[in-house]
Amino acid sequence: MAKGIIKKVAGPLVIAEGMRECNMYDVVRVGEQHLIGEIIEMHGDRASVQVYEETSGLGPGTPVETTGMPLSVELGPGLIGSIFDGIQRPLDDIMKIAGNNLRRGVEVPSLKRDKKWNFEASAKVGDKVTGGDVLGTVRETEVVTQKIMVPPGIEGAVKSIKSGGFKVDETVAVIETADGDKEVTLMQKWPVRRGRPYAEKLPPAMPLVTGQRVIDTMFPIAKGGVAAVPGPFGSGKTVVQHQLAKWADADIVVYIGCGERGNEMTDVLNEFPELVDPKTGKSLMERTVLIANTSDMPVAAREASIYTGITIAEYFRDMGYSVALMADSTSRWAEALREMSGRLEEMPGEEGYPAYLGSRLAQFYERAGRVITIGSEGSEGALSVIGAVSPPGGDISEPVSQATLRIVKVFWGLDANLAYKRHFPAINWLTSYSLYLDTMESWFNENVQPDWMKLRNEIMHLLQEESELDEIVKMVGMDALSPTDRIKLEAARSVREDFLHQNAFHEIDTFSPLEKQYYMMRLMIDYYKNCTEALNVGADVEALVAMPVREQIGRFKYYNEDNITGEYEKVRDEIKSEINQILSEREAD
Repeated sequence: MAKGIIKKVAGPLVIAEGMRECNMYDVVRVGEQHLIGEIIEMHGDRASVQVYEETSGLGPGTPVETTGMPLSVELGPGLIGSIFDGIQRPLDDIMKIAGNNLRRGVEVPSLKRDKKWNFEASAKVGDKVTGGDVLGTVRETEVVTQKIMVPPGIEGAVKSIKSGGFKVDETVAVIETADGDKEVTLMQKWPVRRGRPYAEKLPPAMPLVTGQRVIDTMFPIAKGGVAAVPGPFGSGKTVVQHQLAKWADADIVVYIGCGERGNEMTDVLNEFPELVDPKTGKSLMERTVLIANTSDMPVAAREASIYTGITIAEYFRDMGYSVALMADSTSRWAEALREMSGRLEEMPGEEGYPAYLGSRLAQFYERAGRVITIGSEGSEGALSVIGAVSPPGGDISEPVSQATLRIVKVFWGLDANLAYKRHFPAINWLTSYSLYLDTMESWFNENVQPDWMKLRNEIMHLLQEESELDEIVKMVGMDALSPTDRIKLEAARSVREDFLHQNAFHEIDTFSPLEKQYYMMRLMIDYYKNCTEALNVGADVEALVAMPVREQIGRFKYYNEDNITGEYEKVRDEIKSEINQILSEREAD
């Protein structure tokens, strides 16, 4: 093992000499306590080491020893339901050793070495296998079956394989390759900064259905897509991410608490085990991996936490699962980059962030995607990434928000004013956008209803016209508007209050299937068009605004979806009959 000595300590940065034999991104052990660090820069025999633990007490002359390995995660049974820190140390095991205070230098294996898992072999002796092929399965939880795959880069014939109870580091199969026999265990290691390989990336042609109307209808995210949720403190970023974790059409959820406040992560740790997964009826934790690197944990480990999370997510994607990754928040991660860049005395970019901020963000987000996995079967897996951004004071002109917006295709702009009015999700429909709409139009039209996108565009047009009319109303009052514009405003209000507003705590309204979203849009447009036609033949605008059926339109979101078509027809007929009554009363006058 190459050994060096510390020359200088500056916060989480340690400069060590005598490290000529080391490589970039090697993991090193620093000092007597064996603190974990990673080499991030090399100049001759001098290495700059990013230390993932508190460095107080270290000084010049302290030894630094390399492990010769890059920072890697352990991938295998035991990931689901676990809570790790930023460098994949299980927090429950650390607590057994160190108590509630996170001691420095604690070494615990990422996956438990004492637990036995029941491995059921599916491959047979003599089978030709290649990286990504499934050798067998382990039932990890009642919900998730882990596929034990041949590690990438190994190709040959199965020499031996057996079913039974195994620990994660015990050999379950031996593969005869051109380079000799390779032993395969239940667990494999993978360097976090390198994306796992896939055979082919597919276009973003189908949506990740979330059941949240403002997302699915107005600003949908594709399966394998990337979205950013920027918003000021208190605007509901975490609320949106919790809803998506619970309801999004994903088999596995990886939730990264990156530099957020400890109480927010505590909420996740308390809520997720109690949340009932609507798909399975079990606890949501039975398909969730949590990575907690809160603001009171070492700053440098925030940088690693993002990569740790996405590598675990890629591993499940490789099994053919649809994975949703929530990163909360990338702003805190960028702050860790800024801290290290400052310590390295690099030339700062805008607002002190490093000049390579955009490329680092892009490297992270580009690991998302819907792919054909490697292996002879080539199944389809998807990894969708939703990153929260916390711009100071909600100012999205700052560098992290701007760099993120240049990369992601979906922008859900959270609005503090909407949140204060108790309008959730507080996604502002005038500033948000989705660039996946065009590629997914045919999917919605084929799989939901042929006029889905036409209705969606009409709803959006109404909301945009409402914002223009609002300016006039503020200046000269409601009376200055024509009857047609009055109806436009009323229809748009209905869209805002009944369609875009969604109650996360209501057992029916918390999740809206696409079919129900479609009929809700139809009702809003039916009301608007029928009223406009009635105005043209002389109906009174006040009577149209005060129609009792509007209460039924508002309550439509609470109807059960079992007979949604019948309910829609009832309300639609009621709209027509009430308008006919208004017209006949007018003629009688």
